[in-house]
Amino acid sequence: MATALLEATDLACRRGGRPVFERLSFTLGAGELLALTGRNGSGKTTLLRALALLVRPDAGSVRWQGADVRAEPDTWRGRLGWLGHLEGLKGDLSVAENLLAAERLRGAPPAEDRLDSALVAFDLSSLAPRAVRTLSAGQRRRTALARVVLAQAPVWLLDEPLNALDAPAQAAFRAALSTHLAAGGLAVAATHADLGVPGRTLELGPAELPPPPYGGGGGRLP
Repeated sequence: MATALLEATDLACRRGGRPVFERLSFTLGAGELLALTGRNGSGKTTLLRALALLVRPDAGSVRWQGADVRAEPDTWRGRLGWLGHLEGLKGDLSVAENLLAAERLRGAPPAEDRLDSALVAFDLSSLAPRAVRTLSAGQRRRTALARVVLAQAPVWLLDEPLNALDAPAQAAFRAALSTHLAAGGLAVAATHADLGVPGRTLELGPAELPPPPYGGGGGRLP
């Protein structure tokens, strides 16, 4: 296994006062993908949000290269490419304006060549001047994925990245993910579908039905 860059140790999270998962641990090195699987409600999105510091776990730690990410949260967030269930796009801005605005918020200088590459990667060049509110669900998802690629962040956190994507867009995503991993990046992705890229799997559970008052879904690596 590659030298660990990202380490999650004994993570536990609760939702509505009930355990979602507990004692969850994993490590990831450069070039590795971790696919989070499990039924609805098993904690996949909660885990991604905990890794992104959007929710605070009830126990455990997340470390990057040995340092607790909560010590310098802004630095950690700057290392993340985030894709949530909602795309987080401004409807009145164009595709290109949304991508450039995201880069400005990251503090990155404008880079037209990188923008063009991200647009091409997801077949968005012809849609670049279009307002996002006029796009289909699949086109909005492709725009959000282009934002992840544009950021060139070492860690990708992806929530159901294949949602709303047709076959060509799914192929584009897999190509982008493979390129990211080959360059030494790593990714954690919640998914109900085969991502089509080699990686490890962490199954969360149980699911669907609310957990019992004193129960809790754990996590296990095969």
